[in-house]
Amino acid sequence: VQLQASGGGLVQSGGSLRLSCATSGFTMDYYDIGWFRQAPGKEREGVSCVGGTDGRIGDGRTYYADSVKGRFTVSRDNAKSTVYLQLNSLKPEDTAVYYCATDCPPRPTGRGIWGQGTQVTVSS
Repeated sequence: VQLQASGGGLVQSGGSLRLSCATSGFTMDYYDIGWFRQAPGKEREGVSCVGGTDGRIGDGRTYYADSVKGRFTVSRDNAKSTVYLQLNSLKPEDTAVYYCATDCPPRPTGRGIWGQGTQVTVSS
Protein backbone atom coordinates (compact mmCIF):
# COMPACT_ATOMS: atom_id res chain seq x y z
CA VAL A 1 0.00 0.00 0.00
CA GLN A 2 1.52 3.29 -1.06
CA LEU A 3 0.63 6.93 -1.44
CA GLN A 4 3.01 9.34 -3.11
CA ALA A 5 2.48 13.08 -3.21
CA SER A 6 4.08 15.10 -5.98
CA GLY A 7 3.77 18.42 -7.78
CA GLY A 8 5.21 20.76 -5.20
CA GLY A 9 7.66 23.49 -6.01
CA LEU A 10 8.61 27.12 -5.64
CA VAL A 11 6.00 29.65 -6.71
CA GLN A 12 5.42 33.36 -6.22
CA SER A 13 2.63 34.68 -4.07
CA GLY A 14 -0.61 34.56 -6.03
CA GLY A 15 0.55 31.64 -8.13
CA SER A 16 -0.84 28.14 -8.53
CA LEU A 17 0.26 24.55 -8.21
CA ARG A 18 -1.45 21.20 -8.65
CA LEU A 19 -0.48 18.46 -6.27
CA SER A 20 -1.08 14.80 -7.08
CA CYS A 21 -1.42 11.86 -4.72
CA ALA A 22 -0.80 8.63 -6.60
CA THR A 23 -1.98 5.54 -4.76
CA SER A 24 -1.28 1.84 -5.25
CA GLY A 25 -1.84 -1.45 -3.51
CA PHE A 26 -5.42 -0.83 -2.48
CA THR A 27 -8.75 0.17 -3.99
CA MET A 28 -8.68 3.90 -3.61
CA ASP A 29 -12.39 4.19 -4.48
CA TYR A 30 -13.38 3.02 -0.99
CA TYR A 31 -11.27 5.45 1.00
CA ASP A 32 -11.40 9.05 2.08
CA ILE A 33 -8.17 10.70 0.95
CA GLY A 34 -7.00 13.68 2.93
CA TRP A 35 -4.38 16.34 2.46
CA PHE A 36 -2.36 17.64 5.38
CA ARG A 37 0.52 20.06 5.64
CA GLN A 38 3.26 20.86 8.08
CA ALA A 39 5.33 24.01 8.15
CA PRO A 40 8.66 24.20 10.01
CA GLY A 41 8.09 24.63 13.72
CA LYS A 42 4.33 24.23 13.41
CA GLU A 43 1.88 21.45 14.09
CA ARG A 44 0.48 19.41 11.26
CA GLU A 45 -2.67 20.96 9.80
CA GLY A 46 -5.51 19.24 8.00
CA VAL A 47 -6.10 20.98 4.69
CA SER A 48 -8.69 19.10 2.66
CA CYS A 49 -10.36 15.76 2.07
CA VAL A 50 -12.42 14.01 -0.56
CA GLY A 51 -14.71 11.16 0.42
CA GLY A 52 -14.61 7.57 -0.78
CA THR A 53 -17.47 5.11 -1.12
CA ASP A 54 -16.80 3.52 2.27
CA GLY A 55 -15.31 6.52 3.99
CA ARG A 56 -16.51 8.71 6.84
CA ILE A 57 -17.46 11.90 5.07
CA GLY A 58 -19.52 10.52 2.19
CA ASP A 59 -18.72 9.52 -1.36
CA GLY A 60 -17.40 12.49 -3.28
CA ARG A 61 -17.98 14.97 -0.49
CA THR A 62 -15.23 17.43 0.28
CA TYR A 63 -13.81 19.24 3.26
CA TYR A 64 -11.61 22.34 3.35
CA ALA A 65 -9.92 24.08 6.22
CA ASP A 66 -11.04 27.68 6.61
CA SER A 67 -7.53 28.85 5.75
CA VAL A 68 -7.74 27.39 2.23
CA LYS A 69 -11.46 27.55 1.47
CA GLY A 70 -12.09 29.24 -1.86
CA ARG A 71 -8.47 28.86 -2.97
CA PHE A 72 -7.83 25.10 -2.96
CA THR A 73 -9.84 22.44 -4.76
CA VAL A 74 -9.63 18.71 -4.13
CA SER A 75 -10.69 16.09 -6.66
CA ARG A 76 -10.25 12.40 -7.28
CA ASP A 77 -9.86 10.22 -10.36
CA ASN A 78 -10.56 6.69 -9.22
CA ALA A 79 -9.68 5.27 -12.63
CA LYS A 80 -6.17 6.67 -12.20
CA SER A 81 -6.04 5.95 -8.45
CA THR A 82 -5.03 9.55 -7.97
CA VAL A 83 -6.27 12.46 -5.91
CA TYR A 84 -5.46 16.04 -6.83
CA LEU A 85 -5.22 19.24 -4.86
CA GLN A 86 -5.34 22.41 -6.92
CA LEU A 87 -3.72 25.29 -5.07
CA ASN A 88 -4.63 28.77 -6.33
CA SER A 89 -3.95 32.25 -5.00
CA LEU A 90 -1.07 30.91 -2.98
CA LYS A 91 0.22 32.86 -0.01
CA PRO A 92 3.57 32.66 1.81
CA GLU A 93 1.75 31.11 4.77
CA ASP A 94 0.86 28.14 2.54
CA THR A 95 4.54 27.16 2.56
CA ALA A 96 4.78 23.64 4.00
CA VAL A 97 5.35 20.02 3.22
CA TYR A 98 2.08 18.62 1.93
CA TYR A 99 1.11 15.01 2.60
CA CYS A 100 -1.73 12.82 1.46
CA ALA A 101 -3.17 10.03 3.57
CA THR A 102 -6.06 7.59 3.86
CA ASP A 103 -7.43 9.74 6.64
CA CYS A 104 -9.53 12.85 6.72
CA PRO A 105 -9.40 16.17 8.51
CA PRO A 106 -10.70 17.86 10.55
CA ARG A 107 -10.80 14.84 12.87
CA PRO A 108 -8.37 12.24 11.50
CA THR A 109 -8.57 8.82 13.10
CA GLY A 110 -4.80 8.46 13.33
CA ARG A 111 -5.03 5.07 11.63
CA GLY A 112 -4.45 6.25 8.08
CA ILE A 113 -1.64 5.32 5.75
CA TRP A 114 0.60 8.22 4.86
CA GLY A 115 2.69 8.98 1.85
CA GLN A 116 5.87 10.94 1.53
CA GLY A 117 5.28 14.64 1.26
CA THR A 118 5.98 17.25 -1.36
CA GLN A 119 7.41 20.67 -0.56
CA VAL A 120 5.45 23.77 -1.47
CA THR A 121 7.29 27.07 -1.10
CA VAL A 122 5.55 30.38 -1.76
CA SER A 123 7.73 33.44 -2.04
CA SER A 124 6.43 36.92 -1.26
